[in-house]
Amino acid sequence: MSLLPSSPLLDETLRVVARRYRLPAMDLSSFQVSDAGAAAILAFTIEQARRAVVRGAAADAGLKRQFIEALARMIREAMREDFGDPGFQAMVLRHRTPSVREYASLSAQADQDRRSVHTVVNAIAHPGKQHRLAPGRQREEMSHLHRLASSASWSALSDAAGRLLAMPELGDESSLKRGLTRLLESPALERLRRLDALGTDEHVIQYQSLWGRNGPRSGSAGAIAQGSASQQRGAAVETLATQAIEALARRLNDRDGAEATYRVVTSMRVPASIPGSSDRAKSEWDVVLLRRAQTADASTEWDVCLLVEAKASVDAATTDLPRLLRGLRLLAHAEEGVVYPFKTKQGMVNLRGATLRSLSTDEAGVPEVVLYCCDAPVEVIPRMLSAASRMQLLSAPASMAFASALAQKEHVDTHDLDPVWHDLLASPRWGAVLNQYPTLQRVRELMVHTEDLLLTVDARPEAVQGNPCDGG
Repeated sequence: MSLLPSSPLLDETLRVVARRYRLPAMDLSSFQVSDAGAAAILAFTIEQARRAVVRGAAADAGLKRQFIEALARMIREAMREDFGDPGFQAMVLRHRTPSVREYASLSAQADQDRRSVHTVVNAIAHPGKQHRLAPGRQREEMSHLHRLASSASWSALSDAAGRLLAMPELGDESSLKRGLTRLLESPALERLRRLDALGTDEHVIQYQSLWGRNGPRSGSAGAIAQGSASQQRGAAVETLATQAIEALARRLNDRDGAEATYRVVTSMRVPASIPGSSDRAKSEWDVVLLRRAQTADASTEWDVCLLVEAKASVDAATTDLPRLLRGLRLLAHAEEGVVYPFKTKQGMVNLRGATLRSLSTDEAGVPEVVLYCCDAPVEVIPRMLSAASRMQLLSAPASMAFASALAQKEHVDTHDLDPVWHDLLASPRWGAVLNQYPTLQRVRELMVHTEDLLLTVDARPEAVQGNPCDGG
């Protein structure tokens, strides 16, 4: 029997709150392939294949043909110069062009290389070290060296270090000479110089242009601004979710009176003392509804009633779900007789391990303890193929080879995409794609709009308890 605290008002609120993001079960009998886009056909076909696998039946040849043709169509659409997918086109260009692959590889570690070079330069030419030298050529060269590092002029930096090293007044054993030698022999500096040189390659320029159309480059001012805006967006949704759950806590306190005390905490961080694997598990919960536990002594302990995650979009929640489920499993590993201290923005709270162990991690029980809160508008036509599934389909080796041939105006054969179908049915790596529509349904079933939640909480008690509908 579950030890989680129960309240009729809480249960009824979760039951009747509108689920405007909900997806119905896919009706395979009424789906019209002729009227659908490539992504919808793929979602429909994948779901048919999944149901066949569940039944232990083999997917027929017609289903395979439908999948291959839809995948080829999606790749062709993504490769269109006018309305295609510049991000995917950049991936294809990297796949087929050695210079772009090298550039992308070097770019991936460029931040670390820049930090490494700056560390070496600061060790020998920091302004504080320059001031210890008498005015003259050596001091000027060191100042120039530091400016070149600050401006990311890597080839010029190497040349300047060579000139400074050649100055006879350095001496054979000076720390400056050793530092300059270390700089010139640095693999990080050599990689940064090579990255600069590749920047003039025509394919690299095209690659940069494609990524520029897809969004600001990582580390750029635009990317920083976009990241800041995304953080603000997430914080705004979390604030709305917190307000709704706080309103719910007030209603629960008014209803239950002295029998129970509810409170809300935010940014609740899971302590390392909870046993179980924390690998890729959610370690911080956005908003949590707690109820004071009945204890034999005067200590203040709490039980979890509801875990809430704030997300700015359905896609963000879909990507987050596996991590959330691992986070639930981690909490459920708490030991029954232990009280665990959790850090929150409101201070430390002590949660009983006995009730944490009762947190449901199965499909039927998760909706009773978890909500995703969102304030994004509902799509006019819900996306049936998740963004992650689409990307895995497009980035499969066979898909990349097919797209590369298209880009080079070579003959293509849709049968070259057969390996994607076989992997979908047989490879564990493709399990998330095969089950992508039930996952979308599950996520959307857990999602409520912050406005709907607040409206339900603010409704008259009798209206909430007397409404037999599910709010959908």
